[in-house]
Amino acid sequence: MAREAVDVALFVTCLVDLFRPSVGFAAVKLLEQAGCRVHVPLAQTCCGQPAYNSGDFGSARAIARQVLDAFETYAYVVAPSGSCAGMIKTHYSELFHDDAANAHRAERLAARCYELTSFLVDIRGVEAVDADYHGTGTYHDACSGLRELGVRDQPRRLLASVNGLTLKELANTEVCCGFGGTFCVKYPAISTKMAAEKADDVIATGADIVLAGDLGCLMNLAGRLHRMGAPTRARHVAELLAGMTDQPAIGEPDNK
Repeated sequence: MAREAVDVALFVTCLVDLFRPSVGFAAVKLLEQAGCRVHVPLAQTCCGQPAYNSGDFGSARAIARQVLDAFETYAYVVAPSGSCAGMIKTHYSELFHDDAANAHRAERLAARCYELTSFLVDIRGVEAVDADYHGTGTYHDACSGLRELGVRDQPRRLLASVNGLTLKELANTEVCCGFGGTFCVKYPAISTKMAAEKADDVIATGADIVLAGDLGCLMNLAGRLHRMGAPTRARHVAELLAGMTDQPAIGEPDNK
């Protein structure tokens, strides 16, 4: 089905930029296939969530203003991360509660900001992707995407169209993996226990790959699975949906 072309700005995210650029390229591929003209503003940096979660609201506001400057002219802003999209969509207006002008800018940007799979399904009407994966996968619902943005069915609808993929539901799929942004730094013992329990649930599915929409969760799970000696690989859902399976899985060395 032909779709009217729209301009979309990709919010790459810090973790994607620094640790897993292939997620960004996968997001661009999926957006272009959905008829989008993709822009990647060079002035973008962090969304400000680490500072916000740590109570450093001054730094969070400064970062948010930079994001507003970089993205406010685009029709849509899309992030391959529920946590970053949730920060922009839910918390920016809170940061500027005493600054009417920037609060208004934040509200306008929030109305145009989406998590990747939500944008593809809910805004662009994508019903299927052209991808193959012959194996068994399981999907972890990351907290911010699920609870702040209502992202649950969208990735599963797209994964259902992947040729050869068998998707097995994860027990307690909506339970946190223990990453939680700065939570894993503040409460490492609790975080480690949560990650171990989540890894046990992943292994119990028999899946050879665990998928999620947030790279922080995937890095956390990949590390725990590796320490447990499990062969399960971790990948961002965008990578599988884009058919980009030639990159090492998260946590694996790139020997190219």
